[in-house]
Amino acid sequence: MWPFKKKRKRKVKAYQAASMGRLTADWNIQPTSADADIIPNLKILRARSRDLCQNNDYAKRFMNMLKVNVIGHKGILLQNKAKDNNGKHDTVANKKIETAWTAWGKKGTCTMCGGYSWTGLQQAIIEAVAKDGEVLIQKVLTGPFGFSLHLIEIDYLDENYTIPRERIKGGVKRDKWGRPVKYYLLSDHPGESAGTMITKSHVEISAENIIHLYIKERPHQTRGVPWMVTPAYRLKQLGGMEEAELVASRIAASKMGFFTTLPDGAGFDEDETEEDGALISEAEPGTFEKLPEGVDFKPWDPSHPNAAFESFSKSMLRGIASGLNVSYVGLANDLEGVSYSSIRSGELSDRDAWRLLQSWFVENLNDLVFPQWLSMALMSNALDLPYRKKDKFSKPHWQPRGWNWVDPQKEIKANISAVRNGFKSLSDVISEQGMDIDEVFDRLSREKALAEKYGLELPVLFGEKDNAKIN
Repeated sequence: MWPFKKKRKRKVKAYQAASMGRLTADWNIQPTSADADIIPNLKILRARSRDLCQNNDYAKRFMNMLKVNVIGHKGILLQNKAKDNNGKHDTVANKKIETAWTAWGKKGTCTMCGGYSWTGLQQAIIEAVAKDGEVLIQKVLTGPFGFSLHLIEIDYLDENYTIPRERIKGGVKRDKWGRPVKYYLLSDHPGESAGTMITKSHVEISAENIIHLYIKERPHQTRGVPWMVTPAYRLKQLGGMEEAELVASRIAASKMGFFTTLPDGAGFDEDETEEDGALISEAEPGTFEKLPEGVDFKPWDPSHPNAAFESFSKSMLRGIASGLNVSYVGLANDLEGVSYSSIRSGELSDRDAWRLLQSWFVENLNDLVFPQWLSMALMSNALDLPYRKKDKFSKPHWQPRGWNWVDPQKEIKANISAVRNGFKSLSDVISEQGMDIDEVFDRLSREKALAEKYGLELPVLFGEKDNAKIN
């Protein structure tokens, strides 16, 4: 009997994603820190993201979707909820605070440059964070209310300024717990004078006076990345393919064929050719032309526009939409073949994503701006309320924009049923529409009083008779 070699068992990885082989050879296996991944690539990522937002239709639409859905045309509104000791709302103080906040939010007052209103500033901030990955807002103690904001483009924060022994990374100095202490800003924009030598000098600003807005995806992350970092490659390649297909289709629509000389042909007469010797004949509908002796015609039948282009583009855009966390229908503006149930499902999913961003925005901007604004407005007497009650007055409730119902009749019935059975409150229903219950009730009360003045009946809430009509 011949001796047989014992077959070695192949070691199987506990996780398939950790397997090593030719199919996974280009897959990263070396973990690095957040800053090691981000900071060296930040300048390129930001430049390419900006280029897409300037030149790519889908990237530009995403920016508009953010401004429309996260901020809205009225911005994120303040409803102050300060209460007296008896637990009732201090309506007088709340009204004064809201009126002063609205006055401060007028264009020319809330920012140092005077170029933004509070609503416009919120829209500019959400666009800057999405496009550049981060933005800086400096708090300045000046102006009619003793408080103003200064929007700083993130290029001024020097990502190359790193001193490890002083805990400075990417222009940000942090304490041992990772809390920002100081920011080192360039005195000049690094892209202001391309091709000229600029001496770098830094302006040191305390972190107390800076709001550094970015989405923190990892615990020790110092800088933010553009939101379209994952779909950027697809967007660029899809844009290039669209351009190539457009050019090819235009050429295909312009040329019909070629004239060739037969081996024994006489060739073209000089009066029938262009300067370069090419024979050109214009095509007219319903006509037949006789070719010169010895000349043949070869038709050109290109396959453009490509029949598969539409389905391929849709496939690419679905991936891009997933990377941007929006629905394909919303990003591509494509309602072809969409049913009511599918568009409703996509719309509701989008709204959940917008609400998530609204909460993040409020926590990282509005909640940081309002307390200091209130304090300075009280100190400067721009707000006629006692400073000693500052803590009592600082009870902001932020009302982001809401959305109309997809199917009003069905959803109104559902909300009536939910309120009746205690699954929802009136506040919940009204808040979903981007309104405040106090304002709605106040408006209804005034309308009811006005109706009574003219002898009209105006039901404020549905009674049994009205509900019977709806049901």
